[in-house]
Amino acid sequence: MYFNRKLTVAIALISGAVLLASMTAIQQQPQQQERKLVNIKVFPKSITYRQLDHVMDGWAKALGVKCTFCHARNDETKKMDFASDAKPEKLMARQMFLMAAKINKKYFKAKKDSLGMIMESSVNCNTCHHGVSHPEVSLASNGPQKGPVGPGQGGPGVAQPAPDKKP
Repeated sequence: MYFNRKLTVAIALISGAVLLASMTAIQQQPQQQERKLVNIKVFPKSITYRQLDHVMDGWAKALGVKCTFCHARNDETKKMDFASDAKPEKLMARQMFLMAAKINKKYFKAKKDSLGMIMESSVNCNTCHHGVSHPEVSLASNGPQKGPVGPGQGGPGVAQPAPDKKP
């Protein structure tokens, strides 16, 4: 019995030493190198991959889409080519981001954080999209409108101008 107690204590001490040594070795490994971002045009150059990924996740949720909606796939590597501007949806996303930033700055006096990103905004992707990639145009009391709306264009849900009546 006495022998078993000594053996148990010895094994516990050795296990503890091995555990501490392995934890120290893990901490001493160099941090995983941050992915290099390419073709960043509307975000601050100092944005990290993790921060950009967080923003993209928010945009995808606001539009109810996945990465492939805006980003092209490289057929040679069989991976996403996030730097490519091949899809017009990516260019539109940039324009929409700049539009929202301009509206927030002009009308809501939006403040920016240390990276130059809007901290609090009154207008964002979800303001119009509500989880759909192509929001319907809505004319106040006339209901949703499919397709373009402009002067003289009728269509479902849009009141037609009354013909001129002559007495």
